[in-house]
Amino acid sequence: MITDVRIPLEQQQPYGTAYEQMLEKVRYEGAYPTRERAEEAVRLVLAGLGRQLTGDERVDLAACLPVEAARVLTAQIPDTQPLTGWAFVKDLAARSGASLAITRWDTGSVFSAVTAHADTDLITRILQQLPTGYALLFGRAELTPAA
Repeated sequence: MITDVRIPLEQQQPYGTAYEQMLEKVRYEGAYPTRERAEEAVRLVLAGLGRQLTGDERVDLAACLPVEAARVLTAQIPDTQPLTGWAFVKDLAARSGASLAITRWDTGSVFSAVTAHADTDLITRILQQLPTGYALLFGRAELTPAA
């Protein structure tokens, strides 16, 4: 199981429309069999991203996301040592117990939905803040300046 805490079904609150649409986008992009599996991926990846982002980019991204997704992102305390994109995927895989391939797939599926909520400038600012390796996770080319 990916999530740390499970709320009994009868105690779960209904989600807002924007979050439901986000889950459906992740489900479609990731070809997940159920909405619950898509939600596990969303919670895992956004929690991981919340441990990496700081400052205005964190605040601005939370403001763009549906409330339920923003809560997952902002509930995390940022790590003092940022992870590269590949180390990020490896960390999520270790936390979830999933393979690296599945975790990389989950990350790309969730980041695809995140980019649908955030404008291009914000994603660019986020990628400038994070260490190398995140651009590909967000579906962008990783450009490096010539030496």
